[in-house]
Amino acid sequence: MEIRRVVVTGMGAVTPLGNTCDEFWRRLVAGESGVGPITAFDAADFTTRFAAEVKDFSGEELIGRKEAKRMDRFAQFAFVAAREAIEDADLPQDQAFKENVGIVIGAGIGGIITFWLNSNKANADGTWAKVSPFFIPMLMANAAPAQISMEYGFRGPFFSVASACASANDAMITAYNYVARGDVTAMITGGTEATITPLALGGFCSMKALSTRNDDPARASRPFDKERDGFVIGEGSGIFVLEEYEHAKARGARIYAEMYGYGQSADAYNLVAPDPESRGVELALRRSCSSAGITPSEIDYINAHGTSTPLGDTAESQAIERVFGADSRVAVSSTKSMHGHALGAAGGIEGIATVLSVAHDIMPPTINYDVPDPTCTLDYVPNVARRARVNIALSNSFGFGGHNSVLVFGKPRP
Repeated sequence: MEIRRVVVTGMGAVTPLGNTCDEFWRRLVAGESGVGPITAFDAADFTTRFAAEVKDFSGEELIGRKEAKRMDRFAQFAFVAAREAIEDADLPQDQAFKENVGIVIGAGIGGIITFWLNSNKANADGTWAKVSPFFIPMLMANAAPAQISMEYGFRGPFFSVASACASANDAMITAYNYVARGDVTAMITGGTEATITPLALGGFCSMKALSTRNDDPARASRPFDKERDGFVIGEGSGIFVLEEYEHAKARGARIYAEMYGYGQSADAYNLVAPDPESRGVELALRRSCSSAGITPSEIDYINAHGTSTPLGDTAESQAIERVFGADSRVAVSSTKSMHGHALGAAGGIEGIATVLSVAHDIMPPTINYDVPDPTCTLDYVPNVARRARVNIALSNSFGFGGHNSVLVFGKPRP
């Protein structure tokens, strides 16, 4: 089977650092934090009272009152980000093209805000009478790609992917394969999530997975730093247009980067804890290089999963060191230090950061990196963005259940 080349021709972002790609990238490179006290509800009784919230986002203004009322916040994020990506790519408008565009979007949880609000209504009333007739359509994870398909008339394959915090990367891999194998001309893909609710926050607090640095939220997410104490929950969406290279070239599309390949694996270890020997992560990294037809020495930059958890950061660092060698000079940073951990949307948001690092030859920093951890010994681009040639970059995402997913992006090959 002939494998076609796949390139990125459009991107859209809704993030704690800004609600467009340009704003997100500007603040990311500046090393700004999007973390602050929770405003969505009163979090006074929680052990963690801060998050990386999307700010200044009004679904009614951006989508329309009627339409927004029928979408959960996670679907609104995806809809707005997809609109930016589609406009950025300047896709053809003819029906023949639209019939060959599909949509695969990752969401680790889906419409949990809708679930929370309707559960409260039902419990308060004691019956089902107050439950919205849109409860199920708003709750379901595939609502995001469905809304985009209906808006633009895209008739290719469409569905959602759920693999916890690896959801967006796994969605993009699925989309890549559709284009590479010739099933479609282009795919709308990425991830979206909106879980900052009392229910989700309470669950993560009970697991003791979150940072409790309530006195200094902006410095709470500190991947690879010795004093890290847990992740910071975030939200948002990162959406891509992946397009067949020859089609993109023929229509004169701007090409940000080429997707070279990917690597996937399972830890087969524990539902929530990473394998301390990081065998699954190592396998995914090696498979990504094999899929892309490259060696580890050719990779310039890795956008790490880097959640700021004591066990996870160490496991990822050690896997990278084994694959790249103890003396490797590959640069590694975690942009979660700025935008938090957006769960199922993480790979979409971080994928944008990775592609733009390739396009602009800038490595985003890991902010809040103050105290080196002897178990994490790599170059983490500490605190300040770095201008350096980025020919090839990886984007790592790992999820509860032991999902490991690595994307490979690079400058378009000759």
